[in-house]
Amino acid sequence: MSAPVFTNFGCRLNAYETEAMKELAEQAGLKNAVVINTCAVTAEAVRKSQQAIRRLKRDNPEAEVIVTGCAAQTEPETFASMDEVGRVVGNLEKMQADTWNSIAQGPDFIGETERVIVDDIMAATETAGHLIDGFGTRSRAYVQVQNGCDHRCTFCIIPFGRGNSRSVPAGVVVEQIQRLADKGYNEVVLTGVDLTSWGADLPSEPKLGDLVRRILKLCPDLNRLRISSIDSIEADPALIEAIATEPRLMPHLHLSLQAGDNMILKRMKRRHNRDDAIRFCEDMRTARPDIVYGADIIAGFPTETDAMFENSLKLVEECGLTWLHVFPYSPRQGTPAARMPQVEKSVIKQRAAQLRAAGEVAVGAHLRGQVGRTHRVLMEAADMGRTEGFTEVRFATPQPVGEIVTATITGQSGKELTA
Repeated sequence: MSAPVFTNFGCRLNAYETEAMKELAEQAGLKNAVVINTCAVTAEAVRKSQQAIRRLKRDNPEAEVIVTGCAAQTEPETFASMDEVGRVVGNLEKMQADTWNSIAQGPDFIGETERVIVDDIMAATETAGHLIDGFGTRSRAYVQVQNGCDHRCTFCIIPFGRGNSRSVPAGVVVEQIQRLADKGYNEVVLTGVDLTSWGADLPSEPKLGDLVRRILKLCPDLNRLRISSIDSIEADPALIEAIATEPRLMPHLHLSLQAGDNMILKRMKRRHNRDDAIRFCEDMRTARPDIVYGADIIAGFPTETDAMFENSLKLVEECGLTWLHVFPYSPRQGTPAARMPQVEKSVIKQRAAQLRAAGEVAVGAHLRGQVGRTHRVLMEAADMGRTEGFTEVRFATPQPVGEIVTATITGQSGKELTA
């Protein structure tokens, strides 16, 4: 083994940062190392990271194991205590060239006492300046515009892994997206931890909608702009108008809803109630009839009764959700929800299964509704692309990768459309 091996867990932002670390490690000349970028969103995510560390060390016994990411930031001692782990690196430090330069020079340079390189992320005031041109597929690129979160939902450990919200200035974002468009990328996805908080820390406090409109105006060669997960209650008027009126802004929103019961939402310390969520989805569908929704929903939050869970289950239909990310609740040490009365694990598992089943029904209805329609499909592979609403389409004949092709939907197969 010579070149470092990288393994990524968790969100799209983590994947983006893994690509940045690859470049930084290569520039530093790092050799014979395994780097694991961890996720902390659930206890299960941490457990999977630990499993991967043991497996990767068995497969690469001579390599130094370097653990970073959100779980490394929130519980560095957990990983430092593992025999397999050589170094633990925080979320700030992993994006700094000096960190990788020091590690590449070996223990004699950095010092054995610095096995854990994790500083206070709450002190961070800027996003990392490292930008990746073209991370993603040959057709779609991801651009980080924001990091961190100022909110303190009672179930969530992520602010303690990512720090407070920091925004990339609009000019920097536009410049990068224009470079991507010049390279031939047909679609760019804006990513962040709490995307709708973009701009709050910048001069004049612009909103995400201002950034979106600026991108669309100043990057006329960009065919498609897509937004990743948003908090619907924080969608500003300019963003809502852009979704309603800008055909180059894709009609697909992944919503951070988490629950459909008002008491549970209050105990989660969310900033919306169920009526807010339903009204937003109805209003956006009226403005943009082809819009497709995904959503995060937690099953079995502490104190959740059967009646409360039914309100979450009904939200799938009432909001017209299609793509569900269902999270069985698991307590994260240090969060307020971990100290609340817990729901039995068997009940959590059952409720998660019910939500997933409702999601399967919703996906089936969505797919059936697309048959016979014409879509402009961005090709990710010779036989597969995605519609404007991010639904996969499987083609019977090869298509040019990276291009947008017009196709009539002929049927469905599993969770895919056929054309």
